[in-house]
Amino acid sequence: MRASPARPAGGSGPGAAGRSRAKRKRGKLAPRARGRGLEASQIAVALDHPDVAGLAEQVRAVGGVPIGAYHEPMGGRALLLACLPLEAVQPTPFQRDLSPTHCQRLAAKIEEVSAFLDPLIVVRGQEGQLWSPNGRHRLAAAKLLGLRQITALISPDEALAYRILALNTEKAHNLRDRSLEVIRMARSLARRGAQRESQYAGEFESAELLTLGIVYEQAPRFAGGAYSAFLKKVDRFSERPLASSLREREGFAARLLVIDTQVKRIIEGLQARGFKSPYLRNYVVARINPMRFHKAGKADSKPPLPLAQALTRMLAAARAFKLSSVSNADLAWVAVGADAQE
Repeated sequence: MRASPARPAGGSGPGAAGRSRAKRKRGKLAPRARGRGLEASQIAVALDHPDVAGLAEQVRAVGGVPIGAYHEPMGGRALLLACLPLEAVQPTPFQRDLSPTHCQRLAAKIEEVSAFLDPLIVVRGQEGQLWSPNGRHRLAAAKLLGLRQITALISPDEALAYRILALNTEKAHNLRDRSLEVIRMARSLARRGAQRESQYAGEFESAELLTLGIVYEQAPRFAGGAYSAFLKKVDRFSERPLASSLREREGFAARLLVIDTQVKRIIEGLQARGFKSPYLRNYVVARINPMRFHKAGKADSKPPLPLAQALTRMLAAARAFKLSSVSNADLAWVAVGADAQE
């Protein structure tokens, strides 16, 4: 029997070398070869510059003080750094709900370091209001601390108010937070006569968040995570005007709530048969999901089935669900899958 050739120490060789190079490439954050953005000489802006003069006057009118201005080095938009009275700034009306626990924790940390170092992002809203799309908890924490003034980075670009999900990094969004913010944004835009829903794909991030947002408005404790994978496969941005697309989505949301009522009935039946697994809901939704064997497509791709048709099939599957078809082994596989995703 011929002995196989010995491998060099350290796992070297053609295959190992390739793996090593791939590992180095994945781990390295290579900067772009060519620089982008503004030069240093283009950054500074005087307070009387036309791009910020109006904002500076507005700040003074509400009892604040402009500190300085500059062209943001990435995109070149003019921004004003200022201090504003707390009562002069309001969170955008479509933001997620305030978390009192997070607000109190944030206030305690700010007081602990005795410094407010992270300015609010503020934009000029409707009728000259000053809105903060990013900083609701900092604003509330400042009120808890009794601050007179708060630092803010102010942009004249009102469209930034609708970039909440991209801007807000102070507290991680869960699915409910994101969905409610998206539907509030959509309703605000619809009242202003916005055009096609698909034009706001960047602001809304994902089509299913609109549908789930309507559901969460009606049922705050809805288990949206169980249905998210299903919706991602069939929910797409509409080419219809935003106002009419939202009316259509209200119908989808109502049907989803009917399906969830059936799912709760099935869960109660399984629990009565002795099944106590925490994965019962995920299991039932997976069983009635008509898209479970389809891969999720891109947001702009055609869905394998229209959402309305998929909801019809899902409800039919829920109504026809046989409790006797469930075994403990089935639930064990669901648990394994859930653990693998964490």
